[in-house]
Amino acid sequence: MSAKAQGQAKIGSSAVWQIPPQFLAAAHAACDKSHPGDVDCMIEQMAKAGAPADAVSFTHELAKQSHGDFGIMTGYQTETPVSFAWITYPLRANTNYGLLFVNGKPSIINIEDLKLLDTKTMEQSFQFQDVKNQFPNANLWPGDRDGKTWPNSQSGPNGGTQFVVGYPLRNGCHACASAGSALFTWNFDAQGKFQGTTFMGLTPPPLQ
Repeated sequence: MSAKAQGQAKIGSSAVWQIPPQFLAAAHAACDKSHPGDVDCMIEQMAKAGAPADAVSFTHELAKQSHGDFGIMTGYQTETPVSFAWITYPLRANTNYGLLFVNGKPSIINIEDLKLLDTKTMEQSFQFQDVKNQFPNANLWPGDRDGKTWPNSQSGPNGGTQFVVGYPLRNGCHACASAGSALFTWNFDAQGKFQGTTFMGLTPPPLQ
């Protein structure tokens, strides 16, 4: 069965676009006065700057799903049963890079969506209580993915796959002291259906 017959075209490397150096300045010039913060205007500017049609439609889809986040796919890696898409968010003040799982069920899953993480188990762990003693305001933050390191995969139950992803713990704010990081597995069945996340453990903070 083709991807189209399944009702949804697969996301692939055809949606990757390397952002030209002058793009942001030109897009801001075109959009800021008449459409400040308008993602649709920024997406139109992508097409004018020569972005392939697949890149434009992917950014559109991502904006729709993320309630207005402007992200451009700047890297792609095929994996089984889901693939990775590395995203650049040029309008953000912090965490300008992120990762998505794509082509599973659902078709786009944001690895930086902290609501999907098994934080309850983390917060009940002795490890986390120890961290809290040293860093009273420690909490989880999205990772700033650089596109050079991809999650490691391992076999999961019943032919499924688990991807191991780390997240920074910071003492209350993005620029605050590092309190180490937390590791979670993202669990998928053999067909790529998302099965939730599992807390694995903490890595210690850097030595002072």
